[in-house]
Amino acid sequence: MKQIVMTGPRTSKVIEVDIPKIDDEHILVKVTYTGMCHSEWYPWSTARPGDIFGHETVGVVAEVGRNVTGFSVGDRVTGLGGGGYKEYIVMEPHKACHVPDNLDDLDAIAEPLACLLSAGQKMSPALCGDPVAVIGAGYMGLGIISLFRAMGYGDIVVIDPREQARENALKFGATTVYAPEGLPKEMLLNWETWEKPDLTRDGHKADIFNLGFHDVMEFAGTESALRLAGEMVSAHGRLGIGGFHNDGDRTIDYKLWNMKAMQSINCHERRIEYEAGLCKRALELISKGIWKFQGVTNHIYSMEEFDKGNYDMESKAGNFIKGAVRCSD
Repeated sequence: MKQIVMTGPRTSKVIEVDIPKIDDEHILVKVTYTGMCHSEWYPWSTARPGDIFGHETVGVVAEVGRNVTGFSVGDRVTGLGGGGYKEYIVMEPHKACHVPDNLDDLDAIAEPLACLLSAGQKMSPALCGDPVAVIGAGYMGLGIISLFRAMGYGDIVVIDPREQARENALKFGATTVYAPEGLPKEMLLNWETWEKPDLTRDGHKADIFNLGFHDVMEFAGTESALRLAGEMVSAHGRLGIGGFHNDGDRTIDYKLWNMKAMQSINCHERRIEYEAGLCKRALELISKGIWKFQGVTNHIYSMEEFDKGNYDMESKAGNFIKGAVRCSD
């Protein structure tokens, strides 16, 4: 079978390897697509020979271990697991879930959907109709916008420097969009709009609870986005950090964050069993039309085009939102 393996930074090749054998406790899955996740862009750009990537798989069960129940040959499945840029993978049944019949494979790649559902749960609105700001309108940003719409948020204000991304955000549920430099001052609580912070408890000059947003979600993964997100949180507000910040240190104005008495919430998920359950729940929500998030993967690559896909993800060429690699016919 074919498998993508890195030969060094930004360079991969497709090699032939044996189809893996399974034991009685696992299933063998023929992979149709593996989604391209931005969390793997930096590791790809700094890769060492032999590195392998891919954790967003969907495919068809090709073989079932003797002790496995609930799965049959021919079932479409998705779920959790690494090393997915290959024709066949071995999956643990408790990390796999069935794909609903009414969902296309590309819309059913469950791992990023589970991440979004976890993030949304951590940032659920206190009251239906509450406003929220979202920084970043890439794939994950669009996913959280559409999920926030389903969860009952009211005004969803989205900030992204790219015009096409802002247009995409409106299609997925945003009510208002801005470039960072076009943000109205009342949407910021920073040192300029705060005027003079009150440390004597005599009262604040500025309305620190109504400048900015009580709920702000960052899904851009850059230092500038993280700093802007911090400036948009109102006093005693919440900042959800969903962007994947793995390409270096970040410098933030923690003095400002501290002065606001704001919460910063890491919206990533590391509980495997919990996330596996979220995979199934996310597919149910989309399948039933509750969460309207389909038709987002708009760039498909062959295995030989894997590096091109990463360059496109880096540059956002051609309105790049989400890429996937076709791993088998």
